[in-house]
Amino acid sequence: MHPMPEPTPTAPAAGHTVNPLTESVIQAATRDAMRQITHYRDDTPVPAKGDTPPVPQPDSRRVPTWATGIAVASLGIGAGATGLGCAAWLLFKGLSSVSLPSLQTFALILLAPFAGAAILAVAVGAAIAKAKRASTTNIYQGAVTVTSKTEVSSTARGMFARNRNVLPR
Repeated sequence: MHPMPEPTPTAPAAGHTVNPLTESVIQAATRDAMRQITHYRDDTPVPAKGDTPPVPQPDSRRVPTWATGIAVASLGIGAGATGLGCAAWLLFKGLSSVSLPSLQTFALILLAPFAGAAILAVAVGAAIAKAKRASTTNIYQGAVTVTSKTEVSSTARGMFARNRNVLPR
C-alpha cells in the first residue's frame, strides 16, 4: 500500500480566519484514517466437504408455455435474420464487382431457376383457369322473371358505425 501524501494547508477565503486547532484536528483525523486497515484477506483453505449433509433443492420454477414459445420464436427470428443478413452481404459483395460478364453470370445462375419456376406457375395457373371455365347450362322450368332494379336501404348509427345493408327479397 502506497502512503498518501500529507495534505497541504490551503489559504483561507477572503475575510475568514483559520482556526489552528480545527486545522490540526482535521489533519490528525486524516492521518488516522489513512493508517487504518481497510481490507483483509483470509488465505486459509476452504474445506472440500463440510459437516452439513446435502439438502434436496427441488426445482419449483414454472415457465408459462407462452413465454417459452416467445423465447423459441425470438431465437428463430434472430437466427433467420442473421442468415438473411449474411445472404444479403454475399449478394451485395458479388454485385459490387459489376461488369457485363458478372451480370450475365448472375442472371444465368441465380435468376434462371426463379424465372423457370415463375413460368411453370403461370402455366399451371392457366391450365387450372381453363379447366374451371367449362360452360355451365342452366335449365329453368316455368316462368322466369329477371329484375335489374335493386334498392338498398342502409342505416348507420353511433360513434362506431356499422352498416347493415338490407336487400329486398
